[in-house]
Amino acid sequence: MNIKRIILSILTVVSLLPVFLSLVTSITEPQVQANLELYLANLTLHASEAKLDTIVQKKDDSLKYILGDEPYINAKKQYQEAKKIAKKNLEKLKNQLASYQVQVLPPGSETAGELELLKRAVEREKQSINQIDINLGIIETQLGEIKSALKIWNDVIEKSQTKDAPEDIIQTAKVLQSLWGEPPQVLPSSELIIKSQLKGWFRYQALEKLYQVQNRQDALSNLRQNEQEIARQVLLRLALINVLPLLGGIIGLGILIFLFVQWLTKKKDSLLGSVNNNPWPTPWDGETIWQVLVGFFFISQIAFPLIFLGIGLSPIAMSNMSLLKKAIYVLVDYILIAASELLVLYFSVKSFFPLAKDWFRFQWLSNWILWGIGGYLVALPLVFVVSLANQLFWQGKGGSNPLLSLALQAQDKWVLAIFFFTASVAAPVFEEIIFRGFLLPSLTRYLPVWGAIATSSIVFAIAHLNLSEVLPLATLGIVLGVVYTRSRNLLSSILLHSLWNGGTLLSLFVLGSGAG
Repeated sequence: MNIKRIILSILTVVSLLPVFLSLVTSITEPQVQANLELYLANLTLHASEAKLDTIVQKKDDSLKYILGDEPYINAKKQYQEAKKIAKKNLEKLKNQLASYQVQVLPPGSETAGELELLKRAVEREKQSINQIDINLGIIETQLGEIKSALKIWNDVIEKSQTKDAPEDIIQTAKVLQSLWGEPPQVLPSSELIIKSQLKGWFRYQALEKLYQVQNRQDALSNLRQNEQEIARQVLLRLALINVLPLLGGIIGLGILIFLFVQWLTKKKDSLLGSVNNNPWPTPWDGETIWQVLVGFFFISQIAFPLIFLGIGLSPIAMSNMSLLKKAIYVLVDYILIAASELLVLYFSVKSFFPLAKDWFRFQWLSNWILWGIGGYLVALPLVFVVSLANQLFWQGKGGSNPLLSLALQAQDKWVLAIFFFTASVAAPVFEEIIFRGFLLPSLTRYLPVWGAIATSSIVFAIAHLNLSEVLPLATLGIVLGVVYTRSRNLLSSILLHSLWNGGTLLSLFVLGSGAG
């Protein structure tokens, strides 16, 4: 074994260790799906207040598809599940904090700073649990479970004795407890507290109760009128994130059926049949493939994490950044990693230039738009079915891309623009060059094209470092691979990838907007 292979072997072990640890750790990590469902519950509660005309109301099948049969009961379940996840996160943070506190730390040291940041993270998680309880109590009142709601709020109030709840949360619980108490009472500054501490549907329900107790009919009438306008807007948003993917999925299913029937009847002459017959002329061997992949994982999992840690950007420190700073960090981190890996790729294959025409091909004057859009539509039903089965297996565990959670909170236009550029432009270009432009064709030297598609898709999925996402992303990767091998144009798979990420971000934005 030569020196180069020894170095590659060492770098492989060093690089894959954090990948393995990330995958193992993700087994117990919550998926962003839990947060998505919580945001969806908030939107559904808002939309359930909409009073539509008689004709629309009679067509309740479409409304049931959007809102569900029992929005209050479904929302209660989602909040109870969110509370369980938040409690587990809190326990994890407390254990981390305990491990720090047993150490004797000099004031002003870097570890002491980490300890302070961890304490803040613990407090944020406690506040999150308290806010869930506040909202859960309001849902209980709409289900007629007043005693249960009063008990939930009383438990929040009792936390003031152990300082496990901040004063504003305590005051909110007291206001709500008084309004739904027997007899109902109005505490000083109730309206101000409700407007400042509650959001969306929960604010509306509390204000409605307040105005009823105060017998403020004009204020109550204005509130209900405003809520109707908001409810109709939210209903449209829900239709957007439910109906459009459904229509796209139906079209995609039709395309799938057409492709399958054509393949059965025409075999090698079909659109799919020609995919398996054309391997790329690959001038390099497995060592070059190995080198590029090791470079990818070493740069993303070792080099840049150490660089950012060295300049004080630890995960805990970043958790205390503003959302705009987090968005900028994610973009800068991604661009630096992508640029570094593309340099590794360039110098790895430079000696083989000039390459055959099918390598890294960007052909603008072709039908790449049709392939990209068609591939996106086909991916919708395939990934949906796989994701559904995946959810049943993982039961809300397995981790998720942290960018999804950040995007849920992004309502500022600059934050949204940065996330959109990162996910819908930077990521598709870089990942398609690496996984479809280089890895997939390179593997055709040793595997049939279908085997290269499958293998590159698995590597693509694993590179996202969350076990719960491996199957859905591998399915998406297969569609990307088929589109690329058939079109021989990176623009087609980049477009598909961009549409997929862009659609996901749009859904997250719509869901996040329901929290206001």
